Amino acid sequence: MGELTLIRHNAHQVEVEGLSMLMHPPTTSLFEMDAVSRDVYALFRRHKTVGSGLMQAELGGRHGPQELADCLRSFLDLDILRDADAPEIPRPIVKVEEIPLSTIVLNVNTGCNLACTYCYKEDLTTPAKGEKMAFETARASFELLLKQAKDRDRVNVVFFGGEPLSNYPLIRQMVEYAEPRAAELGKIVDFSLTTNATLLNAQMIDWLNAHRFALTVSMDGPKALHDVNRRTVGGKGTYDLVARNVKLLLERYRARPVGVRVTLTRGVTDVIGIHDHLKNDLGFAEVGFGPATSGPVSVFNLDEAGLKQAFEDMKTLGRRYVEAACRGENIGFSNMHQLLTDIAQGTKKAVPCGAGLGMLAVDKKGDLHLCHRFVGSEQPTYGNVETGIEIPKLAAFIEGAQDRSQFGCKTCRIRSICAGGCYHESYARQGDPFAPVYHYCDLMRDWVDFGVESYVRIMRSNPGFFRSHLEPRRAKA
Repeated sequence: MGELTLIRHNAHQVEVEGLSMLMHPPTTSLFEMDAVSRDVYALFRRHKTVGSGLMQAELGGRHGPQELADCLRSFLDLDILRDADAPEIPRPIVKVEEIPLSTIVLNVNTGCNLACTYCYKEDLTTPAKGEKMAFETARASFELLLKQAKDRDRVNVVFFGGEPLSNYPLIRQMVEYAEPRAAELGKIVDFSLTTNATLLNAQMIDWLNAHRFALTVSMDGPKALHDVNRRTVGGKGTYDLVARNVKLLLERYRARPVGVRVTLTRGVTDVIGIHDHLKNDLGFAEVGFGPATSGPVSVFNLDEAGLKQAFEDMKTLGRRYVEAACRGENIGFSNMHQLLTDIAQGTKKAVPCGAGLGMLAVDKKGDLHLCHRFVGSEQPTYGNVETGIEIPKLAAFIEGAQDRSQFGCKTCRIRSICAGGCYHESYARQGDPFAPVYHYCDLMRDWVDFGVESYVRIMRSNPGFFRSHLEPRRAKA
């Protein structure tokens, strides 16, 4: 053989309970390494290039020629090894010629009855000043969705705000329009919304249940923590009202499991206590955590030490998740669900999310944004629901997002899972939607390594957990 070299960014070794697992970053695939592959991989990590003479001298006494040849062929096929003189392979850019939407996000009201300290919404106003979307704009948005989703059997409408339920009449009107309209075309339409739960009542809950909404509640844990940031416009804590309404919601809502999203901020980081209260005391099906690092009021954002501690606490909760999964139990920790799903399915992302490709957000005027987080920002829009999507402009953005080589993403071992990170997080912190969220990078790499370890432990102890708990969850999403 000629001289070969290790393509270090295409392989990553993780040790789990005596097993050597090799993660293949381009495909997020996992392989259990045998003695031959461990030795070959270690040899190439020690030397810049390896030829047949060095291979024979170092490994010939332990492994036969055919074993070594087979291992080399496998590594070459995976582009873990490459001819030392081979030119660098440029990252392939998938040309975007159409926008096959599956989801439209309707920002139905800029008004909100809460004044949460960490809210990123740049167009947010008080209820009295809220700008509500008109039915004509919502209807045109749905028609655009149907046009762009011509090859899809299922579409999703997300109602967002502000507090979306503050424009409940429009939500009802849109559901009454969208269901029969989708049926005309042989499609199923799903509805989703995230709510602060302050406006819920029995009649509203029963109507949402009848139309099988996917519901997520924003809530930050027990009273002492929730009331730190989630206050009314007048400054009053909202825990008592929210907890009362959540109890009513969970008693009456049967269409789908209801999850809760927690925002971790400075002083609100008790991951274990928050999870236990929301899951075990209140009864949510799942609890998910989002650390705040780019909110408009920096004093509430987690600093580097706080962010690191939050991830350590999430790993502690993750170990509980693994222990329960090995017993066949699900403790409802959605961050772990997503991480394990990415690993189990071999997630291979060219862009971080569906923003601008499978999903667009619509503002009150009908202008199209990458996602709901950009509504009200100074970032460009990409057309209007009346005139259509500016496809060349949006395609240029998506194609540009696929290559972040100038930022170091090309050689990151979690690039197929992260793909550079959230556009809005990058924009809010650095003014550039393509600049990676560097404050997350090391923590996310460690989080994915933790996910690999967790996946292997569950697979060894109770592989049926994935079929029983992750696959059904994905089907309901």
